[in-house]
Amino acid sequence: MRTLVVGASGHLGGEVARLASAAGDDVTGTTTTPATGWSPLDITDRAAVHTLISSVRPELIVNTAYRADSWTTCADGAANVATAASTVGARLVHVSTDAVHAGRPSPYGDDEPPTPVSFYGAAKAAAETAVRAIDPDAVLVRTSLIVGDERSKQVQLALALATGRTRGALFTDEYRCPIDATDLAAAILELATSGYAGIINVAGPERMSRADLGRLVAAAHNVDPAAVPTCTAAEGGLGPRPANVVLDSSRATTLLRTPLRPVADALSKSCVD
Repeated sequence: MRTLVVGASGHLGGEVARLASAAGDDVTGTTTTPATGWSPLDITDRAAVHTLISSVRPELIVNTAYRADSWTTCADGAANVATAASTVGARLVHVSTDAVHAGRPSPYGDDEPPTPVSFYGAAKAAAETAVRAIDPDAVLVRTSLIVGDERSKQVQLALALATGRTRGALFTDEYRCPIDATDLAAAILELATSGYAGIINVAGPERMSRADLGRLVAAAHNVDPAAVPTCTAAEGGLGPRPANVVLDSSRATTLLRTPLRPVADALSKSCVD
């Protein structure tokens, strides 16, 4: 299969590209920064997106690209990719986020409408709306905090905090469902070859605070977990934030052969590897 991974120089995109290549796909990846083997692409440039996709003519496009502070990257870029994918008849998997939700005590199902309270969440919600309107057959994967090796921003932050290289703290009262990048990449590729269309939650099986996740990361890297600074969200002084965003991934668990491992198991394997 000819596969295009948009954002292949990122952690998740890199794993999707690696697994697709290992499965025998002819993989092209894109990047916004110099990276050997990947094609430079600014997905906010509609003409550039159409030119590249028309040239590659992929059968599958996986869009993992994002910038948390950029509406044009998250929303306009997603629309550009979806439009070009539709033009060449490519199967599209778009990666979204649990940040589209405001947070509540009960878990969120796959088909829940977005209720964003952050700029990033609003941008990703707009991206979902655009992708679904342009390509109703696309798969939209809502996921959570992505962990794995040192490419993970969650791993980088926890280790930087624990070793004093960065100031700040991880919140004890903000809960998510962290997932291993390799597990998520495998699930994305499996969904791509299925007949599934629409939104689906693909996240880890555990509800876990950011603080507890940071402690697990530290322990997996032989750093004292107690060295990870923690506080409540209110003590962090960052204003209103979604406190409890738990994705119910039971539909994905039923559909997929890919196991969604507890994050402690995934972190241990990443460190051994």
